Amino acid sequence: MSEQKTFTLPKQERLCSRTLIEQLFLGHSQHKKEWPVRVVYQVVKRKDEDDAQAEVLMSVSKRYFKRAVKRNLVKRQLRESYRLHKAILTDVLALHPDTKILIAFIWLSGQTYDSVKVEKAVKAALEKIVDSLEQ
Repeated sequence: MSEQKTFTLPKQERLCSRTLIEQLFLGHSQHKKEWPVRVVYQVVKRKDEDDAQAEVLMSVSKRYFKRAVKRNLVKRQLRESYRLHKAILTDVLALHPDTKILIAFIWLSGQTYDSVKVEKAVKAALEKIVDSLEQ
C-alpha cells in the first residue's frame, strides 16, 4: 500500500520555542521572497526522532494591519496554504532523517489577497526552499 499523506498541522510542527526562533532570525538563515510572502528558513539538527522535521511560524505585522481581525485572516490563509502544500517539503526531508528545517512566513503587504494567490505564493516559496536544499 502507498503511504497516505496527511494534511494536518499539529502543535509539534509549529515553531513556538523562543530559542529556536532566535536561532532562526539571528543565525545563518536563508531568505526567499515570493510576493506577498517572505520566507526565512534554516536547516538544523534534530534532537530526537519524535521531533518534527519541519517547524513553521506565521507572522503578520501590526504595521500592515492595525486590526487583529485582518492579521488573523492572513495568518489563517498562510497556515492553510502551508498545510496543503507541506508535502513538497516533507518528501525532501524524508531523505535526511537527522535534519530539521525551521521556517518563518512573513507577510509583506498592506492588503489582503484571496486565498488562491496566497496559496500560489506559499507553494512557490516552498518549491524555492526545496530547490535550495537539493543543491
